[in-house]
Amino acid sequence: MSHSLLLSLRDLSCGYHEHRVVQDLNLHLNAGDIGCLLGPSGCGKTTTLRAIAGFEPVAEGEIQLEDQVISAPASPWRRRSAASAWCFRTTRCSAPDGGREHRLRHPQAGQLRTHHRGAAGAGQARPPGQALPPRAVRRPAAARGAGPALAPEPRLLLLDEPFSNLDGELRRRLSHEVRDILKARGTSAILVTHDQEEAFAVSDHVGVFKEGKLEQWDTPFNLYHEPLTPFVASFIGQGYFIRGQLLSPDSVQTELGVIRGNRAYIWPVGSSVDVLLRPTISSTPRTASRRR
Repeated sequence: MSHSLLLSLRDLSCGYHEHRVVQDLNLHLNAGDIGCLLGPSGCGKTTTLRAIAGFEPVAEGEIQLEDQVISAPASPWRRRSAASAWCFRTTRCSAPDGGREHRLRHPQAGQLRTHHRGAAGAGQARPPGQALPPRAVRRPAAARGAGPALAPEPRLLLLDEPFSNLDGELRRRLSHEVRDILKARGTSAILVTHDQEEAFAVSDHVGVFKEGKLEQWDTPFNLYHEPLTPFVASFIGQGYFIRGQLLSPDSVQTELGVIRGNRAYIWPVGSSVDVLLRPTISSTPRTASRRR
């Protein structure tokens, strides 16, 4: 797998009209990796994705795809990334950059749909008037959306809440299948979601947003075990903060006794600090396998 730099956002600020939704955003994504923008509603995830796709103007900073600056004013349809908001409410889906001409000219679109057809039963003949069950409707919709989006072989695939209308079990299975397809094809992608389990299951790197600012861009393992800010620590996974006094760079005196960390802290000895207590690693999806 190539580890060359594919996407770079430098000091990016963007929003709607005069309102800056995202400010001073810096992140990078290597070729072949899957990134995720994670955070609560209204934090700037989708605005960032739309700016990368070319649907929102960039007020400051720049967006670079490989050696090309794509944040200059230009039609999003001329960019070689495919912005696909996959639809699960109907079995007819479309992708803005993977339109009808790609469905007709690229046989890979049909191959991708066929990949999922057997599991969903979408290819089976049904009597006239017999409706598909909801699960059978939603799953082939993913394949129909994936085919046109991936058929042009984009350098970067953009996904905005692609699994939002699925029930929990189907959402988990399909997110793993989409990751497998992207990895098998070597396609880079950026996913927007507010679901932590989905972000950890699909992504190589996750960016946690808060009020238009990127709090941390890191691997799922590091986000869980080494959060850089109190917001990331409280937003990712489960845990409890307790107050303590720093005895040494790697130990804190608390009501529960002396707690020792696995790294040194920069604060002076004697400082009051908050200690985050986490459950065991088994509670974090995919983090154990990511560490290898």
